[in-house]
Amino acid sequence: MKDKEKEVRHFILKVRMNSTEKKQLQKLQQTSTEKTVSNYVRKVALQKPVIVSYRNQSADDFLKDMLELTKQLNGVGNNFNQAVHKLHTLDRIPEFRNWIQEQQALHKQVVTSIEVIRSRMTQLYEQWLQK
Repeated sequence: MKDKEKEVRHFILKVRMNSTEKKQLQKLQQTSTEKTVSNYVRKVALQKPVIVSYRNQSADDFLKDMLELTKQLNGVGNNFNQAVHKLHTLDRIPEFRNWIQEQQALHKQVVTSIEVIRSRMTQLYEQWLQK
């Protein structure tokens, strides 16, 4: 099969189109898995199967929202970690030392929750991409 695809094509077929038709043809080619307009036209003309992918706009919107939420979640986690790290530098003051020890459990819980949410969002993202 690969030898047939690599076969040199000697004949040129010219087709005249106006700009609207050309744009429509390019749009059809872009919705398919064919990388070039020539391959797309050749398959259509020879009545060979062309794989066309349809995009679900609601799924695309969902993915866009999830990616934005992931970025925000990463930012919150980073800010929280930086704040806790900065508080650890104040470890020499006795009041802060007690407060830091009390907050370490909360810190671990927040970090664990962020990781669980990030993991689940990644799974959902990958599932939506495969549909």
